[in-house]
Amino acid sequence: MSTRLRLGNTELDVHPLCLGGNVFGWTADETRSFELLDAYVEAGGNFIDTADVYSAWVPGHTGGESETVLGRWIKRRGHRDDLVIATKVGAKGGLSQENVAACTESSCRRLQVDHIDLLYAHVDDPTVPLDETVAGFDALVQRGLARHLGASNYSSARLLDFLAIADEAGLTPFSVVQSPYNQIERDRILDEGRPAEPYEPRLQDLCGRHNLAFVPYWVLAKGFLTGKYRGQGAMRSESSRAEIHRVNDYAGERAAAILDALEAVARSHDASIAAVTLAWTAAQPAVATPLASARTVEQLGELVAFGELDLRPEELDAISAASAA
Repeated sequence: MSTRLRLGNTELDVHPLCLGGNVFGWTADETRSFELLDAYVEAGGNFIDTADVYSAWVPGHTGGESETVLGRWIKRRGHRDDLVIATKVGAKGGLSQENVAACTESSCRRLQVDHIDLLYAHVDDPTVPLDETVAGFDALVQRGLARHLGASNYSSARLLDFLAIADEAGLTPFSVVQSPYNQIERDRILDEGRPAEPYEPRLQDLCGRHNLAFVPYWVLAKGFLTGKYRGQGAMRSESSRAEIHRVNDYAGERAAAILDALEAVARSHDASIAAVTLAWTAAQPAVATPLASARTVEQLGELVAFGELDLRPEELDAISAASAA
């Protein structure tokens, strides 16, 4: 059994890698998804993240496909009591108390569970008063539909306001925060359309002061920080047009220097660049467990392996220096 980590101020003990379920029912069909989930559990994994809108972006999908596949696997394999299931609601229909309740009930049905271990507000909804959001999520905890609450893609200012309202009213606060974070996007967000604040410095400070567990996503920078896109020639010959467009967001001397630093550390440990990327992320302040997805069992093996890496302080510093430039 792999080492388990306490998730912030909850009583949830989770694997060092949170497995992203965005690929379930999308780039991984049901058979492949079951293989990935089986391999993850076999490696000691227990923390799985999904959302009620995965994968609504695919033509013909409406959202909920990932939860449905995951639910079928849970039902068939019978692992429920050993798992920490996280899902997100509110991206579809907003954060009104009525919509949050309806979406959570629908998620439970698709997942074939009677409660969600960690329920996130998927994205902030400024059209709904925060006190209604606080009350709506607390009501789900009181009903037993959610054990713990998290905030995804919230600004530090709105998080502070939510925590203050919950504290004053004696209602359930957020315990976990989820936002994009990787070596390239530490204190900046390259995609201006993304509804998130950079992790450094304000969110990082807030999580540390309030003992909030930070679960970063897009840790591998759309695959760029695995090293698979190294070299423009490789991108042109092996990658789709969509992949090239995404990865071009990270082009430049700084990105190349980060890859150089990651590659040097990976060589010294006979490890993959992806594993080193995850190990660096997990070592940052207030980070509880990085979130990453895999499309194949082989990719998953590289990701899970990061938990065995023990990077030296000078190696962490070298990667940090390259990414701070």
